[in-house]
Amino acid sequence: IQKLEPSSFTKLSLIPPSLGPTIAPLPHRHHNHGTPYGDHNPLTLPTPPASRSPRLSLSPPPCVLARSLAHLRFFSSFSSPPPGPAKCYRYCKNKPYPKSRYCRGVPDPKIRIYDAGKKRAAVDEYPTTVHLVSDEKEQLSAEALEAARVACNKYLVKSGGKDSYHIRIRAHPFHVLRINKMLSCAGADRLQTGMRGAFGKPQGLAARVNIGQTIISVRSKDSNKHNLIEALRRASYKFPGRQKIFVSRNWGFTKYTKDEYKALRAAGKLIDDGSHVKYLANKGPIEA
Repeated sequence: IQKLEPSSFTKLSLIPPSLGPTIAPLPHRHHNHGTPYGDHNPLTLPTPPASRSPRLSLSPPPCVLARSLAHLRFFSSFSSPPPGPAKCYRYCKNKPYPKSRYCRGVPDPKIRIYDAGKKRAAVDEYPTTVHLVSDEKEQLSAEALEAARVACNKYLVKSGGKDSYHIRIRAHPFHVLRINKMLSCAGADRLQTGMRGAFGKPQGLAARVNIGQTIISVRSKDSNKHNLIEALRRASYKFPGRQKIFVSRNWGFTKYTKDEYKALRAAGKLIDDGSHVKYLANKGPIEA
């Protein structure tokens, strides 16, 4: 590089001309010429006309932008990919794979709240119960359970108020889902090994449900029964497969029918135990 005279540079140069051979900032493509630099020397930047104020453009050349985007796409492929389609995790194909000292690095489940509404309501306050029951043997992801809880809770808050019901999620996600991460970018064939060592890494959690297993239960007053059915119908759209909605014959979350509950309560055989009751059997110490 031949030494350039300081007079050939403008005030836009970022390096003082006293430092010897200097390369000025590269200009943009000129619209009147076919080359990126027009008719000018790449090492010099001509002085702009006096009518225009000198302005420094900080945007990099297009080739630099393209190279940066390619690097960004390549390195972002190493991050955790989104979960695959539901058909990959819907069926109970393998044995249960819970979190253990051998299965480490399992992410936390998306659903963290299993009871919503007025969960401290006494057992006598909410006699009507509606259940959402699975009609297939399948796996329900923790994301689907959380989405169903949010949808059910939102409708009941809007229709009856936040203290007019009690939701309980009955299915818990303990089964660990795995994924064999594959790179899908340029040059990935040099990094991935296909089916060699295909046992995947923990990726999420799911609940394994059987036919006839209850997924969600909601209790409320008799006047709110139609809202419970509609809330569970909306929640069922968050799950794959088929579900059925049943109106229970039992009192609340207890195991006694409404007639049995009234008779046992009148006989003094039941004591409250949160949202359930305890039965006082004819055994134990004799009371004076």
